[in-house]
Amino acid sequence: GSNTHKVKIPNYVGSVRVVVVAGEELKYGSAEKTVPVRNPLMVLGTLPRVVGPKENITLPIDVFAMEKHVKNIKLSVSTNDLFILEDKTKNLTFDKIGDQVVRFKMKTANKIGVGKVSIVATSGKERATYDFEINVRPANPSVTDVQETVLEAGQTWNSDVAFKGIQGTNKVALEVSSFPAIDLEKRLNYLIRYPHGCLEQTTSSVFPQLYLEQFTKLNSTRKIEIEKNIKAAIYRLKDFQTASGGFSYWAGEGQTNDWGSNYASHFLLEAEKKGYTLPYGMKKKLLSYLKAQSISWRKPSRTNKYYRYQSSELTQSYRLYVLALGKSAELGAMNRLREYSDLSTTAKWRLAGAYQLINQSKTAKKMIFDAPTNIEDYSELSYSYGSSTRDEAMILEVLSIMDEKAKAATIAKRVANRLGEDRWMSTQTTAYSLIAMSKFIKTNFTSKLMKFSYELNDGKSKSISSDKTIFQDRRSNVRNTAGKVEVKNTGSALLYVRVITEGTPVESNDLNKDNNLKMTVSYRDMSGSSIDPTKIKQGTDFQMSVTVYNPGIKGDLQEMALSQIFPSGWEIHNARMSNSTTSHNKANSSYDYQDVRDDRVYTYFSLRSSKSKTFTVHLNATYDGKFYLPSILCEAMYDNSISSVKPGKWVEVIRN
Repeated sequence: GSNTHKVKIPNYVGSVRVVVVAGEELKYGSAEKTVPVRNPLMVLGTLPRVVGPKENITLPIDVFAMEKHVKNIKLSVSTNDLFILEDKTKNLTFDKIGDQVVRFKMKTANKIGVGKVSIVATSGKERATYDFEINVRPANPSVTDVQETVLEAGQTWNSDVAFKGIQGTNKVALEVSSFPAIDLEKRLNYLIRYPHGCLEQTTSSVFPQLYLEQFTKLNSTRKIEIEKNIKAAIYRLKDFQTASGGFSYWAGEGQTNDWGSNYASHFLLEAEKKGYTLPYGMKKKLLSYLKAQSISWRKPSRTNKYYRYQSSELTQSYRLYVLALGKSAELGAMNRLREYSDLSTTAKWRLAGAYQLINQSKTAKKMIFDAPTNIEDYSELSYSYGSSTRDEAMILEVLSIMDEKAKAATIAKRVANRLGEDRWMSTQTTAYSLIAMSKFIKTNFTSKLMKFSYELNDGKSKSISSDKTIFQDRRSNVRNTAGKVEVKNTGSALLYVRVITEGTPVESNDLNKDNNLKMTVSYRDMSGSSIDPTKIKQGTDFQMSVTVYNPGIKGDLQEMALSQIFPSGWEIHNARMSNSTTSHNKANSSYDYQDVRDDRVYTYFSLRSSKSKTFTVHLNATYDGKFYLPSILCEAMYDNSISSVKPGKWVEVIRN
C-alpha cells in the first residue's frame, strides 16, 4: 500500500531530511531521503536580533536564481511604521544560475514595538517572499518624574506634565490618597522592572502585589496582570528550590540561602492563602527544610564576625514565624529562642509575631511590652539584605496582626513617609515596606471618604467618590509630548496628590561617575591591541574588558551587579553555548552568577577591599550601521551609595 502525508515548513532555503519509521508488533522498518528545498526564485533577509530607536541599519537580502529563465528581478521591501526605508525597490539581473546580495538602508523610528519587514522578489511569473519580525527595544533605563501636593477641602491644583521618553514608553499615573502618599506606582514599577533576578528580587517583585487591592480599587485588566505576575513568579521559584527543600540565591545553585529561603517561603504561603496553587511537593519540602533548620539552629558566638547577620537570631525568628504561618510551628525552638535575654529588637518582634500566629497572645504581648519600635540606622549588602526601614516595616507587620492600633499608626506614618520621600530603597526594603503597609491598612486603618474631580492629560473631567486608601488612574503609551493635570478636592478629607510620569530616553544622560567604586572599560582585538569601539569594521572579533576596583571605603563588597547592554550591531559570543574559553579565559575573574542574553550580559560578584576584578566579553561586529552603546553600570544591589557608571555613546560598524 501507499499513502501521502503533507508537511508545512516555514520559509526556508536548503535541504531537509525526511525519515519514515514503520512498526507493527515486533516488526520495524525505516527509510530516509534528503530533499532539496528550493524554488526557481528565492530570497532570504537578515537583521540583528534586536534594534534600538533612531539607529541606522542595513538589511542584506540574499537573492537566489535557481533556474536559467530567472534573469531580471524586481526586489521590493515594505515595513511597518517602526522603520524608515531609504529605497523601497531595487532591480538586479542574473546572467546565470547563482545568488547575489542586495542591501537596503533603513532607519528605526523614535518609537518601540515589534518591527515588521516584508521582502518580495518577482521575475516574470516567479515570485518569492520573506517576512520576519524584530523587536525595537529601548536599551536605557526609564526615567521617572514625580510631582506632589496636599489639597485641603475646596482647594484646586493645576500642573503641566511633560513626557521625555521614546514613543511607546511614556506613561502617566495620578495617585490621590487619604493617607500620607507612599508613592505606590513608582515603588511597584521599581520592583517589577528591576533587571536582576536573584531569589530575593524575584520574590520582592511580586510579594506586594498579593495585597494591592488593600491600597486601591483594581480594574479587570490590572487583576489579570497581577495574577499573571504572581503565577510566573511561583513557577520560577521552582528553579531556585534545592534538593534540601530550601532555596538558592541564584536559580540552579545547590547551596541554600537562609534569609532568601525564609522570604520566598513566606511569599509562597501567603500566595496559597490567596488562592494560588503551589507546584506539587514544593510546600512540603520547604516546611520540612525550615523545620530541620529551626531545630538544629544554635546562636553563634558574639566573636563571630557574622554574628549580627548570617545565621543570626533574626533569621531564626523569621524562620519560626514562617513555620507558624504554615501551621507547622516549632514550639520548642520558639521557647529556646525566647530564653535569650539579649535578643535583638527586630528578632524579638518577629518571634512575638510567631507566638501571635499560634494564638499565644499573652506570650506575644509580654515579649514586646517594653520593646522599642525605632531601629538604629543601618543597611546590609548581603545576608538578610536589610535596613532600619525594612526592620521597622517588619515591626509594623507584627503590630498589625496583634491589633495594636495606636503603636501601629505611629510607625505606619514613619514607614509611609519614607516610601513617599524621593529616596532610594533596596528591593527588600521597598517590598517589605509595602507588605507591612498593606497589613496595617487592612487591619488597623479606616480610610476617609475621598471626594474630588480631576482632569488628566485629556481635558475630560471625572468625579470620584472612594473609600479606598489610594485612588489611581494609570495611562500607558501616551503619544503627546506634553499635557496638563488638574485636581479639585470636593470633599472634607485632606488629600495627598501625586502625578508620576515615566519614559525611556533614546540616549542616556549618565555622566562618568564613581561612587565608592572605580571602573575602567577597554576594547581590544583578539591579538590584544587596543581598538576604537566607535568605528569597527564589519566581521571583526574583539573583546570588551571591564575592570572594577574596590577602594575600600565601604569595606568588602557583596552582591555587586555589572550591567552591560551592547549595541544592536554587535553580537555576543556566549562561551557556554560554543564551548569556547575566550570569554572565560585566565584573565577573567571569578563571579557568583552570569546571565547572558541576546543583547546584554549581567555579571554578579563580590569584591574584597582594595582588590579588583576584570570581566571580559568576546564580541563580533556583525551588522553594518550606526548603533547606540548604552551606559555601563556597576553597582551594589543593596546600597546605592556604591556604584560606577560609564556614559553611553553612538558607535558604527563599517562594511568592508
